[in-house]
Amino acid sequence: MSTLPVIAAVDGSDDSLRALDWALDAARRRGAPLRVVHVRQYAVWAQPDVLVAGPPDADDDPVLDRVRTYLEERPDRTDGPDRPDGPGRPRTEYLGVEGAPGAVLPELGSGAQLLVLGSRGRGGFASLLLGSNGMAAARDAECPVVVVPRPGRQADGEAPAGPGPRVVVGLHVDSPDDAALDFAYTEAGLRGARLQVIAAYQWPLQGWATPGEMIPPKIDQDAVENETRALAEGFLAPHSARHRGVVAEPHVLPGDAAGHLVAASQGADLVVVGRHRRRLLAPARMMGSVTQAVLLHAASPVAVVPPGAVEPQDLPED
Repeated sequence: MSTLPVIAAVDGSDDSLRALDWALDAARRRGAPLRVVHVRQYAVWAQPDVLVAGPPDADDDPVLDRVRTYLEERPDRTDGPDRPDGPGRPRTEYLGVEGAPGAVLPELGSGAQLLVLGSRGRGGFASLLLGSNGMAAARDAECPVVVVPRPGRQADGEAPAGPGPRVVVGLHVDSPDDAALDFAYTEAGLRGARLQVIAAYQWPLQGWATPGEMIPPKIDQDAVENETRALAEGFLAPHSARHRGVVAEPHVLPGDAAGHLVAASQGADLVVVGRHRRRLLAPARMMGSVTQAVLLHAASPVAVVPPGAVEPQDLPED
């Protein structure tokens, strides 16, 4: 595994402490250090894209002081790998920086294997399900970004049934995202979870015809579903070969991909979605409508994986 840190972005809110818990667990599973970062906002007229190092002594930051106390009071506060009940807390460092969080957090992602934050911080409107800083980080960071929602969020729809821990990933068979798939397989392996792969296909199909043109013959839904399943299984095969301990379950479903992913998020450990690739006529980083909908409505933590952010890797042998 990479030795790059897992970064937890904190601001003193309960949302950020939940993200810290998730990041602590992720760092422990990966054998990675944990970096706790507090971005202190400067005035709105200051330069928004400059990352300014905070005071050399991070002990002067009251938010980081609260985090230290919070971690020290956790039941697993004992450090070290030889605790009888499992691995101890990963090596933890604290960093205070000054700047606009929406600009600073994505920059920090260039030196991390994972960036974790809460769905909303102290500055957000109460009605928003995802704050602007979370949206900016998910859109712009160079590493995968995990957004941890508030507890108790309910997802509409019926999730695929089955016992045990689950990681969910979306697969668009017309443009499969290998980085998102590899991240999802790796995460499922680290958690001992099964991997539910949601491959949605458009149905009913929309037929268009101008006056005088013949309407195409009716397409059989079973044929569309079977073709989608065959494509999905083909795309999953090389990932399953690399991650032999992970059981992948393709779920081929008609209709809205976002709705199926949100439904599957209920009770899941994590939902993994990809971020759009840059295109010639749209070079800016983008998030598709499915990714945005999942971020806004999923009941579980959501990982947004940028293209090429994850190198294929084998899990350690059991």
